Amino acid sequence: MSRLLDRLQEPEVADCPVDGLARFEAHRSVLRRKALIRGVFDEFHQTFAQLDLRYFAGAGSVIELGAGVYPVRETVPGVLATDVVPAAHLDRVLDAGAMELPDASVHAFYLQNVFHHFPQPSRFFVELERTLVPGGGAILIEPASGPLAALLYPRLFATEGYDKHAAGWETPVSGPMSGANQALSHLVFDRDLARFQAEHPTLEVVYRDVLSNWPRYLLSGGLNFRPIFPSAGAGLLKVLEHVIAPLRRVLGLHRVIVLRKRAMPS
Repeated sequence: MSRLLDRLQEPEVADCPVDGLARFEAHRSVLRRKALIRGVFDEFHQTFAQLDLRYFAGAGSVIELGAGVYPVRETVPGVLATDVVPAAHLDRVLDAGAMELPDASVHAFYLQNVFHHFPQPSRFFVELERTLVPGGGAILIEPASGPLAALLYPRLFATEGYDKHAAGWETPVSGPMSGANQALSHLVFDRDLARFQAEHPTLEVVYRDVLSNWPRYLLSGGLNFRPIFPSAGAGLLKVLEHVIAPLRRVLGLHRVIVLRKRAMPS
């Protein structure tokens, strides 16, 4: 498997240090020419907007944490693009564990494949409780925990682990993209949900589901691997995704979790 993945790696990305700015630019170059993965990311962005409209209330900023190479505002205007590292195409630097934001000033946070990189997720939850307006919340798109995800994720990314049996939530890191546990959302919102609710009672989990666009994500190669299906076939893959959507909890590669700050009592 490792030899196959090495052969499939995008040449532009292969020699870039995972935490360096060169990888940032390589990923942006890959994204520009791969319409299939852009379509998947666009759907992630629309998922943020739709779930925000359905579950959140209150006025305030809408902020993406860990915006990376393709910020949500490329699809949904008005979302502040932030990351823990500076980049010319982003709006500002923001550390999710110690955010320089006023109390009760944020309507929504959007996080795409970011939460599992937090070395101390409890610090992030404390910051949510402080910065969100009552009725506001955070939407997390994260690696799923079904059989296919558990098979692939430990093998896809050499710098990120996938440990569904880790004793705790904290993960040592050596850089912004190094040392993550891709199974973190399973630990917190499935296995240890009662602990989460007890430690952060002002936050409630109002929605959990698995996304069904995994065939396009996988066959596009993402940002790190060569595509194994042409972008012109996106329509055919969408039909396939619709047909096999009932199997998404078994085959899905991404899940979505919606957290909401409880409204103040009247």
